[in-house]
Amino acid sequence: MAKKSWYEAVETVSPHVVRILTPHGSGTGFLFYRSKNLMGIATAAHVIAQCHYWEDPIRILHSPSDGAVLLRMSDRAVFLDSGKDTAAIIVVDSTLSLPPKPFDLVPEGRYLKVGNEIGWLGFPAVASSDLCFFGGRISAWKEDVRAYLVDGVAINGVSGGPAFHIHGDKDLRLLGVVSAYIPNRATGDVLPGLAVVRDVSQFHELVKDFKSLNEAKEEETPPVELPQPPSNESKPDVPTKHSH
Repeated sequence: MAKKSWYEAVETVSPHVVRILTPHGSGTGFLFYRSKNLMGIATAAHVIAQCHYWEDPIRILHSPSDGAVLLRMSDRAVFLDSGKDTAAIIVVDSTLSLPPKPFDLVPEGRYLKVGNEIGWLGFPAVASSDLCFFGGRISAWKEDVRAYLVDGVAINGVSGGPAFHIHGDKDLRLLGVVSAYIPNRATGDVLPGLAVVRDVSQFHELVKDFKSLNEAKEEETPPVELPQPPSNESKPDVPTKHSH
């Protein structure tokens, strides 16, 4: 059996991806959870952290035919993991016209080995209305921050997009969330660097059957201001330059 091609993978994953608009910028998200009552949208924490802290609205656009959905504080429950730079937005199931079943996540506690090829999707600022595909190979796995360093690019606006790989011949698995891009500044110039993809461990913890949005809101992350990350110049081995 022939292995699924990347263009087939893109066609399969694309319906699960949304564009996230906030008063502070834009990013990408994707469906990772769905029950009969609720659905969960994964993204990068830095995409929505300020909105959560300031109780600002979040606008989600799935397709031009659906139009944008405006989510106020009462319409959503937000879960932030600032350490991993991952986040989840829980909304009522009927809020968005997304596929009925999310893709499988990479099993809890496991990660993809160095050398594997992966792809990711997002809405880059250079073509913000177009969902774009990116690809590369895993260069390293950083266990301390649960992140992949990938030989590829992460442009502003792609933050929060799904990173996935073709498992076996046909299956797709979501392995992470696009978080940042680390440019190479070794010579003083800004040269090509590495993309940062955070793993899906937070989402394994959130795949639970909340009975209602109110129940989810009781457990959501308190709206506290997140600390500013250190600059790349002070800690070049830690991925901190967000692609949002």
